[in-house]
Amino acid sequence: MAKAMEGDGAPVPQRLLAAATRLFAEQGYDRTSVQEIVEAAGVTKGALYHYFGSKEDLLQEVYARVLRLQQERLDAYANADAPIEQRLRDAAADVVVTTIDNLDDAAIFFRSMHHLSPEKNKHVRLERRRYHERFRALIEEGQRTGVFSTATPADLVVDYHFGSVHHLSTWYRPGGPLSRQEVADHLADLLLRALRP
Repeated sequence: MAKAMEGDGAPVPQRLLAAATRLFAEQGYDRTSVQEIVEAAGVTKGALYHYFGSKEDLLQEVYARVLRLQQERLDAYANADAPIEQRLRDAAADVVVTTIDNLDDAAIFFRSMHHLSPEKNKHVRLERRRYHERFRALIEEGQRTGVFSTATPADLVVDYHFGSVHHLSTWYRPGGPLSRQEVADHLADLLLRALRP
């Protein structure tokens, strides 16, 4: 049985994910071997296979952990006791900030998701759809109550915002002219302007 902690004291799964994320970002998923991951994490192959069944499972988890965080945060914003406009703006800005905070994870996933088996790909798509549906429900709530315009279908508004989010890894650079919060605020404001009646 693999120990939960090894080497520097960080949990083994966390170290494996950190090593995999760095190597996938630097070399690409398909050019990274299991041996390179375990060497970078300072663990054995047995430890990897104890916590993750395969390199493909590591790839799935790289993105799934970000999506879980974003879903938790979206649920909190959606359930908050605040006007719909504020809840949507907070959620729209948060997905930008959490994506920038996990830029390598997002870039790796969108570049490499075609390496997932059909079953794993379907599972990830279902989780993403659940997130998008919860986000869309906020827009629909605002449209139903007359706070937001109904001129553009909610699905298209969601695609518009997440198209911007999914491309962050192609242009955003830490230390650039805009901070992550400034980018988040601008994109959230653009979304709300598009929804004004």
